[in-house]
Amino acid sequence: MLSKRIIPCLDVRAGLLTKGIRFENNIDLGDPVEAARHYYEQGADEIVFYDITASSEGRDILIDVVRRVAQEIFIPFSVGGGLRTVEDMRRVILAGAEKISVNSEAVKNPALIEEGAGAFGSQCVVLGMDVKKVEASAKIPSGYEVVIHGGRIFTGMDALRWAREAERLGAGEICLNSIDADGTQDGYEIDLTALISTHVGIPLIASGGAGRPEHLLEVLTRGRADAALIASMVHYRTYTVAEIKDFLSNRGVKVRRAW
Repeated sequence: MLSKRIIPCLDVRAGLLTKGIRFENNIDLGDPVEAARHYYEQGADEIVFYDITASSEGRDILIDVVRRVAQEIFIPFSVGGGLRTVEDMRRVILAGAEKISVNSEAVKNPALIEEGAGAFGSQCVVLGMDVKKVEASAKIPSGYEVVIHGGRIFTGMDALRWAREAERLGAGEICLNSIDADGTQDGYEIDLTALISTHVGIPLIASGGAGRPEHLLEVLTRGRADAALIASMVHYRTYTVAEIKDFLSNRGVKVRRAW
């Protein structure tokens, strides 16, 4: 059995680490480079970096911040935000990222997934999905709709259909974020996570809602996620990555132990 991964998420706005609730009322929390180094030293399996306003502002990603984070960590590093072309992806990889995450731009141009996978391999391409629960309909039979540009634009796309299409196009992994749970610290959206994870054959990272180690236990077992993204619970120093891994290991979840 593969180890479950614990992945701190760095949402970055104007060069600063930031955190909001359901994509609103963000609070700036400091230097993302310092935070990345801190989580790496605690035993994080990967680091995810999102420039959260690059797509909505129509600008390039903060490549200098990406480069400075990459210089401080020696674990897989996934980067997203404003990546519109294969050349954008190449710049991020050359700055030190092992994976590139596409979200809004992939919805607008699905061929971007195929092009990225062709250029760098599927293992480098992560589909980021921001999803909101809606009333099920013929157009959105799963009851979960894909939302882009930081929760600002509803696409009319069914989340399950989009996940399966992205896998077909060559995405090697999905990072699935529930907007309804995001930042609440009340737990992941387990039904959504289980729905997607059981219908795709690529690894799935659960995102949105982690507040206690019990939440990770639930999403990694009942939700069938391969990895769990965390933010508030470590950004606010409520828990360390090591404490979370100890909790999971003591309850039979296989995690990588570096100590």
